[in-house]
Amino acid sequence: MPQRVLSMPFWCVENPVGDPFGRSILDRLSCLEVCDLLCAAKKEGLIELTASHDDNLVAWDPANPEDDQDPASETSRTLRELKKRLEAAGLRLAMITCDLHGNPVFRGGGLANPNPGIRLLAAQKVLRAIRIGHFFGAEYLTYWVARDGFETQFALPWERTYRYLIEGLNLARRYIRDNKLSIRKGSIESKPNEPRGEMLLPTTGHALALTDALEEPDFWGVNPEILQHEAMTNLSPFVALALAVARGKLNFVHLGNQKPGQFDNDNPTMIGMSGVKELVGVLWMLDRLGWKGHFEFDNHVLRTDTAPGRENAREIRVDFIRLNVENFRLAERKAVELAADRELAGLQKAVWEELPAVADLLARGDWRKILPERPDYQRLNGQAVRIARLDTRVNRLLLGL
Repeated sequence: MPQRVLSMPFWCVENPVGDPFGRSILDRLSCLEVCDLLCAAKKEGLIELTASHDDNLVAWDPANPEDDQDPASETSRTLRELKKRLEAAGLRLAMITCDLHGNPVFRGGGLANPNPGIRLLAAQKVLRAIRIGHFFGAEYLTYWVARDGFETQFALPWERTYRYLIEGLNLARRYIRDNKLSIRKGSIESKPNEPRGEMLLPTTGHALALTDALEEPDFWGVNPEILQHEAMTNLSPFVALALAVARGKLNFVHLGNQKPGQFDNDNPTMIGMSGVKELVGVLWMLDRLGWKGHFEFDNHVLRTDTAPGRENAREIRVDFIRLNVENFRLAERKAVELAADRELAGLQKAVWEELPAVADLLARGDWRKILPERPDYQRLNGQAVRIARLDTRVNRLLLGL
């Protein structure tokens, strides 16, 4: 099992860690200061990639949506300096995403906002984000559902709402294609709720279904956020990831930790009351599926672990990066151990009884040959499936006992 490539985005490190009940605690850092921390992490061998929202890099002026194309603008100067530092460190910005949740004009939605004037602003902002991503050579564009949602079901023109969303994503793809930009894949990140009461794409399954309605379905994939977004409504990350791999649409994976059924915890990797068995299992499963993609952290410093002050602003964030990577590598090592354990493999084989001739018959799908078969019902029904024994072996391996 090869080590996964890891990405630490600008927004995770920049986050000053406020919440709905209290102001931010960490002192803010400029985008260049965040860039320096990420470059140091690359030199330390912790990460290979980074990613960003457009707003984490440069401010957006809706009156000047093409400022990035003016070499004399502050936006262009900042982008050039960021690129210089990233290239010097050998750190590649692999993904760009457009922030359609921070500015108050998008409080009622971005690409799917019922107001066409706001949808126009959102479209222009997305195209600017795409150009910024291309400037850094990004290969992925992510659409996070953000504020495209609702609090009351009577507030949306349902006969047009999903058409608006489809139009916005098709526009992004056309812009990339027509201008021959670096982005080779679009990615959709679903979420069940928060910051809106309900989202238009609440699960990975909804996002996968939407890709089939787009002009170029093969361009679009998904990047589920585990263990947070699926677990917020007690869904399984295994189903989301396995289905995405089966569809050939798992671009990369966003990673943090979550207590199932709660608000979006965004805890660091494996930090919290649950998540160890789930993450180890996910890594074990993705290796079995032959998926070769990368993981991108999408979480923030625990609020308890923050403190004000300039020195804290750097050191706490450095520790945050290191702990995320350390916990991921611990899970990765356990996944390797599980995959290599002969006793576990034997228990699994007993559950997955191999009947090659029958499996081949079913795979061929010839009903004329399937109907005459007479499986031994009494034998099949009389077999105990021994899953508890199998899972106990997993527990012993996880606990080192």
